[in-house]
Amino acid sequence: MEQAIIECVPNFSEGRDSKIIKQITDAIESVDGIRLLDVDPGADMNRTVVTFIGDPLGIQEAAFRAIAKAAELIDMHKHTGSHPRMGATDVCPFIPVNGIGEEDCIQLSKNVAKRVGEELNIPVYLYEKAAQIPERQNLAVIRRGEYEGLEEKLKNPQWQPDFGPAKFNARAGATVIGVREFLIAYNINLNTREVKYATDIAFELREKGRSARRGNSKPFYFKGTEILKYKEGCYPCGSCDFNGSTYEEISSHCQKEHGYDLDELLRANDISPDNLIGKSVKKPGIFEHCKAIGWMVPKYDRAQISINLTDYHVTSMHQVLEKTRKLAEERGLVVTGSEIVGMVPFQALLESGKYYLKAQQRSTGIPVMDILKTALQSLGLEDVGGFNINERVLGLPDYADATLAQMKVTDFVDEVSRESPTPGGGSIAALAGALGAALSSMVCNLTANTRGSENIDEILNAAAVEAQKIKQEMVSAIDADTRAFNAYMEARRLPSGTEEEKKIKFEAEQNGLKQAVEVPMNTAVNSYKALELAEIAVKYGNPNSVTDAGVGAQMAFSALTGGIYNVLINLKEIKDESYKNKMHSDCMELKQKARQKLEKISEMIENNF
Repeated sequence: MEQAIIECVPNFSEGRDSKIIKQITDAIESVDGIRLLDVDPGADMNRTVVTFIGDPLGIQEAAFRAIAKAAELIDMHKHTGSHPRMGATDVCPFIPVNGIGEEDCIQLSKNVAKRVGEELNIPVYLYEKAAQIPERQNLAVIRRGEYEGLEEKLKNPQWQPDFGPAKFNARAGATVIGVREFLIAYNINLNTREVKYATDIAFELREKGRSARRGNSKPFYFKGTEILKYKEGCYPCGSCDFNGSTYEEISSHCQKEHGYDLDELLRANDISPDNLIGKSVKKPGIFEHCKAIGWMVPKYDRAQISINLTDYHVTSMHQVLEKTRKLAEERGLVVTGSEIVGMVPFQALLESGKYYLKAQQRSTGIPVMDILKTALQSLGLEDVGGFNINERVLGLPDYADATLAQMKVTDFVDEVSRESPTPGGGSIAALAGALGAALSSMVCNLTANTRGSENIDEILNAAAVEAQKIKQEMVSAIDADTRAFNAYMEARRLPSGTEEEKKIKFEAEQNGLKQAVEVPMNTAVNSYKALELAEIAVKYGNPNSVTDAGVGAQMAFSALTGGIYNVLINLKEIKDESYKNKMHSDCMELKQKARQKLEKISEMIENNF
């Protein structure tokens, strides 16, 4: 069952007072269904990054409560810190993780921005994918001038906020809200302690590449947001004692130690790197949406390539890892494994698992958890630490409500045999359909990708993938059928003393009955698809396994028949005649097609004997 999940990563301008930070995170956790993943305070930057996830309604409410609490507790007029900022809640991005599209997430961000502007009187700018004005896509551009320049900025007609008043809020400042892709923090481990090798490979990988030529006419150092010239041939960091001989070294240091992106900082202050350090020619990197630096990790006693993948749909973990393995080999190095910092989206890890299964000439039509374990092993995610799939992957198929499907077989059979009306025939039909689809998947997987199967691999692999999809839907339907029937029974228990109560009860009963019809009808439709897959398995499968596909066909036909029986019995009490007639007609047509399909499959099997 796919669940809509959104991640929110607000940055608050307070990193020193733990009591204030706790009050903000308490406000977030006060919303039901919200899961707080991480709280990362930084004293020098005086900034805290909070990460939490939830469903669309919960995430909106939690984000608003957090912004409101920050506006109440943080006085920007007194704020000091090394990180660029313009408000108590400086930035609040929403990231679609699972089961929700980008457009829906953008609308959600606007809903929150509207509330913040109207209810809290805070100027709000929209950025990245939610930006209304192209020039405002870049956070650094919006933040230019920071809090100290905000009052004058708001007087400029070009900088009217997207929501809220064009009036300076001295206490809360302004807030930037938007939508961005999920950022995967991904580190690749090398069998060396030499940072220069990790840095060298990082410059090959990252989108901005490396400088092929550089002058030394105007060296500089920077401290906070201040860019200053310094002595010839030396590039120190003004915030500490670090000295580097190249722009890449100082940039890498600042990113790792202080959280600054030096290029963005220069752009935000209208300073061109060429003007500061002479003309340069950039050699583009290999991957788009990829940021990378090299560093030494004493805890692991090795160098790492630290990577941020800002759009895993474009550049994936497995693409970067495989290229790194080649670049490391060219330098006499070995990649020992990799590491995901924090959470990773389900789809990102799933695609990596599928990539390696295909590379091994194996089917991807296998259980989801098997695919994820393939990704874990192939990426080497347990090289320097553990990786618990259930704890670290966002958007895993959720069976929290699937109380029946999670039972042991013996317990489930006992539950069916009791005097309660549920689980009943609809749940059993769904289980039969799931088993039928599973058997077709098994036969396809046993046959495909073996010697002599090259001409039919594409057909069998596609059928196995589709069978897994149907299997998952059928497993979900085991509980969905019971829930639908229970909803109807609850409607029947509603009061009916007055005419208004009778009307409400009647409508609830009719809606409950339609739900109790549509769930088993979906089971019947999916069961026919399972029959079609059984036909493929019988036609192309290993002759020694066709009887397994035949059993799958029989199970699918039983599931289809059972689904139709549950549709017909619930249609009796529905008063919508056009609805009843259409559903009845669809059931009869589907059953006739299924009977013909089963007879054809049986004949194909029996001809082998």
